[in-house]
Amino acid sequence: MFKKILIANRGEIALRIIRACKELGVKTVAVYSESDSDSLPVRIADEAICIGPAPAQDSYLNIPRVLSAAEITGSEAIHPGYGFLAESSEFAEACESCKLVFIGPNPEVIRLMGDKVEARAKMKQAGVPVLPGSDEEVGSIKEAKSIAAGIGYPVIFKAAAGGGGKGMRIVKNEKDLETGYRMSQAEAKATFGDPRVYLEKYLEKTRHIEVQILSDKEGKTIHLGERECSIQRRHQKLIEECPSPIVDEDLRQKLGEWAIRGAEAINYVNAGTVEFLTDDNKNFYFIEMNTRIQVEHPVTEIVTRTDIVKAQILIAAGGNLISALGGIDKSFIFEELREIHALECRINAEDTEQDFMPTPGKITNLHLPGGNGVRVDSHIYLGYTIPPYYDSMIGKVIVWDITREGVIARMERALNETVIEGVKTTIPFHLKVLRNKKFRNGDINTELLETVTE
Repeated sequence: MFKKILIANRGEIALRIIRACKELGVKTVAVYSESDSDSLPVRIADEAICIGPAPAQDSYLNIPRVLSAAEITGSEAIHPGYGFLAESSEFAEACESCKLVFIGPNPEVIRLMGDKVEARAKMKQAGVPVLPGSDEEVGSIKEAKSIAAGIGYPVIFKAAAGGGGKGMRIVKNEKDLETGYRMSQAEAKATFGDPRVYLEKYLEKTRHIEVQILSDKEGKTIHLGERECSIQRRHQKLIEECPSPIVDEDLRQKLGEWAIRGAEAINYVNAGTVEFLTDDNKNFYFIEMNTRIQVEHPVTEIVTRTDIVKAQILIAAGGNLISALGGIDKSFIFEELREIHALECRINAEDTEQDFMPTPGKITNLHLPGGNGVRVDSHIYLGYTIPPYYDSMIGKVIVWDITREGVIARMERALNETVIEGVKTTIPFHLKVLRNKKFRNGDINTELLETVTE
């Protein structure tokens, strides 16, 4: 086991990793920017070191400074969390060159899955279903027109090096194809430094379902069931649940087999997530693989009684899956997935009445929910000032119960007793979604939030 791990992140995920390390008896190092000097991870970690001013490019994204902090503190491994450097093959390579263990997959796998065109091709070769579309980058308008005519409109351009909704353009007819193509290329170039785009069939009112996998260095891969992530705004997830309301045992096994097949095809090691879209006929299609821990990992942890962050650390230290999961073989979890349901709401410091505008500022009153079946992952505290430089998520409320109806009622109760004053949050919006009839009936899709009513 490692003696000391540096956490190359901030906020609630940094705190989550620190807590897992402490339970494993591992010393922790928090890195922080000047604006995060009074953050909870800095206070709770065994050591903390400032790596630069507030802008992320000068601190959390500055690879030499992060590596220098690891060297100065004698850290043996680095956990990147999610965001920032978590999916940077350059950072993973730099860790290796400095003889630091990167807690995640190897750089080659990160690079492969980060290239969405290559990822599609690899999954297709492995027998994982992918959306109809281009097998390579789209090199011209003429080529785009030919592909779109073959698969039918609507279609969507996506950035080959992209993610997070950046570089995406939906095109509903041929006359808008060139504009969509040029705009997608321009945004891809501006955001990722890579103008390459590819084309896929666009599924309207689809569901977004992902499968959590864990793989060890001995070549063993298991899946931990699926998560429903269809409640999104502008391709950003807001509410997640496990299991999905539409996935039965046969479909869960099929999804799990596809996820495992895809992971094994690229010799994946550590935690990862294979993401799918599905149409009204429950046809599933691979869209991407996230080579890191996910924001929504707690719902899977609760349902499968697994600590995914601890498993990441133990696998990186050389342990196999059985040892990483506390000596329990979790190859078969279908019985557990029938026994419990979990739901997560991301709490963002945003004003939902002003187009979800971020609302940084000082927290003047705070009461977080508790009681049976409630977990809160958050780094905020009374008097804490939310800085304006980073993602607006300030916490996650996760609840569980034996039925989906029960878990929705528990989430409503938990959110109603939550008090966060001094800044606007997304809690009122979440309560509105929870009361929506379609959501309560499990009739959800990625466009539901556009029409949410009381």
